[in-house]
Amino acid sequence: MPRSETPTPPTEARMTEIVFPDHTNHLGTLFGGQALAWMDKAAFVAASRYARSTVVTARSEQIDFHVAVPKGALVELVARVVATGRSSLQVEVDMYREDLMTGDTQLATRGRFTMVALDVHGQPTPVPALQPSGD
Repeated sequence: MPRSETPTPPTEARMTEIVFPDHTNHLGTLFGGQALAWMDKAAFVAASRYARSTVVTARSEQIDFHVAVPKGALVELVARVVATGRSSLQVEVDMYREDLMTGDTQLATRGRFTMVALDVHGQPTPVPALQPSGD
């Protein structure tokens, strides 16, 4: 790629976690708050990589819990930047649970986060416009 071309910022981040006993409630399933923390972290990584600046969470919305995630399960988080504003980024996060022994995978939780890019003074700063996918 010639140096004059700006590479397209990455729009996706993937993370993997494992559900240990200290992540679970009295039923042996993942705490909702822990799921949200992991989802927020994945949204942060995707937005930071895309904007190449510091980002903060401005909003989480429409968090849907589909199936419980038991102790011992792997959790894969897939975060995608799906829209941008002047300084904001909309990030959708899917959290999948995977049974380590069988490989069975199911969508466990889905949510949307609004992240805001900040400059060195902590003020909102512009982000690159999201380019339409070539699909």
